[in-house]
Amino acid sequence: MSPSAAPTIDDIVTAMATIDSAVDVTPLVSASGLSARVGGDVVLKAECLQRAGSFKIRGATNKVHSLDDAAAHGVIAGSAGNHARSLSLAAQRANVPCTIVVPESAPVTKVDACRALGADVIECPGTVDDAISHARSLADELDRHFCPPFDDFATIAGQGTLGLELLDQLPDVDTVMIPVGGGGLAGGVALALRARKPTVRLVGVQAGVCAPYVDDRQPDKSPATLADGIAVKQPGAITGPLVRGLLDDIVTVEEDDIADAMTMLLEESRLVVEGAGAVGVAALAADPSLARGRTAVVLSGGNVDLEVLQRLIRRRESRAGRRIIVDAVIDDRPGALAELLRAFASEGADLIEVTHLREGIDLGLGATAVRATFRVRDTEHADRARAAAGAAGFAINDAYIS
Repeated sequence: MSPSAAPTIDDIVTAMATIDSAVDVTPLVSASGLSARVGGDVVLKAECLQRAGSFKIRGATNKVHSLDDAAAHGVIAGSAGNHARSLSLAAQRANVPCTIVVPESAPVTKVDACRALGADVIECPGTVDDAISHARSLADELDRHFCPPFDDFATIAGQGTLGLELLDQLPDVDTVMIPVGGGGLAGGVALALRARKPTVRLVGVQAGVCAPYVDDRQPDKSPATLADGIAVKQPGAITGPLVRGLLDDIVTVEEDDIADAMTMLLEESRLVVEGAGAVGVAALAADPSLARGRTAVVLSGGNVDLEVLQRLIRRRESRAGRRIIVDAVIDDRPGALAELLRAFASEGADLIEVTHLREGIDLGLGATAVRATFRVRDTEHADRARAAAGAAGFAINDAYIS
């Protein structure tokens, strides 16, 4: 077999049987709000609910099982995200030693998740690309089999099982939106769907700041993006021809669209989806014409740092006019702050936080300044709450939507 040989539909069918007990059949979730926006019929393939939190467990499991005797010595990979976590889980289940090389900047939560699954974690300076290079160089030294994140025969076949599963669930699908990073998922799914339903329309989606399938002129370093899981600088030797040859179109999305898609999915579908997994929804929201016929959107993963999620929720509330920040000067006496807060509460404004401002402000004797943040329904609700405070005798120096 050539190193750049691609799997076939038979390989994907075999992988389906191989990984059957190790992965979940993830649900299709109706997207009524998104369907209304695009004027079509959209469903979500919620791979964000998969074991280990992403589609990567499919390829990792198939890869580990494909190694036979070689796996007894263990596996190694360089990653700071879903590949690391999925390979750790697949190796643990197969009772195979696993080493993960991560950049020193990797989030502690992701490193701890790998360790909790029994993997040995080695930190190295630099980026994820540096971690991958270091893992590759350590493979011989540690007598471990190096497992690439996407450009690998068994891995692609494993990812392709998602395509067969989707077609079993939705045989009348017309369009499939697929996140594209290195191309393991997109290439595998495209192989499966082209073999079983050649007429299906396949649209790949990349982050605009890192889209090597769309623009070869990519930055030397992977740029910061919410879709860090697909911020791959270069297509693989196997995946590149697959993706370019089998997909009908590849589009890009902007960071604001990704952020909006993540919060839309959380608010409307109650799904926590990482940036890379939300790009298909972002693309449809930005260009409804992409939804042709019955459209399935692959939500490829759901591993989101809590700080990122909190920041996005605050951003969503602010953009929707649901958060107001109030600066006020009140009497420096017991009960004065409670009276101010009761005035806002009388109009149904929910307090989020309040702080005293005692420095850098020209205050008279017997006065203190406070800054309070409230959650409101909209700007009109904010105006009513501020008016209630004014009617109660409080002078609001500033009130603005955050």
